[in-house]
Amino acid sequence: MDNYEKEVSKNVKRNKKFLLEFEKYLEDKGLTDKTIEKHVSNMEFFLNDFLNYYEPTKMEDGPLEVYTFLSDWFIRKCMWSSKSSIKEYAASIKKFYKCMSENNHISSELYEELCKDIKNNMDYFLEVMDDYDNEVFSYPF
Repeated sequence: MDNYEKEVSKNVKRNKKFLLEFEKYLEDKGLTDKTIEKHVSNMEFFLNDFLNYYEPTKMEDGPLEVYTFLSDWFIRKCMWSSKSSIKEYAASIKKFYKCMSENNHISSELYEELCKDIKNNMDYFLEVMDDYDNEVFSYPF
């Protein structure tokens, strides 16, 4: 096993703890089992697939990667990407990182910045999805 695989394995193992914490957090908020399962599944994908895709990235650095995920990677790499799935992933990400902030895994400032970035860029994310669907997609960077 090379260093990349070791780091990914370490991240996946570490993320289990955060995902269990998130699941309990959602249960305590009174969400339905189906909704909890969807949010946890979305975050497992974000944390274990996207954040480890190019180089292993820890959960704490995830908020810095959300723009790239929602404006580019998710749209290009995931056959199920759509306007509604972008909104769904954005909601899951905000809920997850609110939990991480409340449990002192990330700063409240980082959480607030994440929410602001998602809010300020949602129209752009949806526009990129439209362009991709209509095959007029060009990379924003």
